[in-house]
Amino acid sequence: MINAIVLIHAAADRIPETAQAIADIEGVTEVYSCAGDVDLIALVRVAEHEELAALVPGRISKVPGVMGTDTHIAFRSYSRRDTEATFAIGLDDAD
Repeated sequence: MINAIVLIHAAADRIPETAQAIADIEGVTEVYSCAGDVDLIALVRVAEHEELAALVPGRISKVPGVMGTDTHIAFRSYSRRDTEATFAIGLDDAD
């Protein structure tokens, strides 16, 4: 599975509609509106790089209100949940 983070610049007066339209696209798992350098952040999960190559310019960039995108492909995930799960393996059998 390929995970990508898509940073999106959107027209300020269309952010809610733009965010919902992006969230409705297959392969987009979440969309966040945020403060800072970008207006929206979309999390994308696809099986192949070709899908990502088609999804961002072919679908996300064409949503009304999207002014530009910057895509980052994730290599590895780090989270507390992942770390705790790794160290918890076999603990139930220790009794």
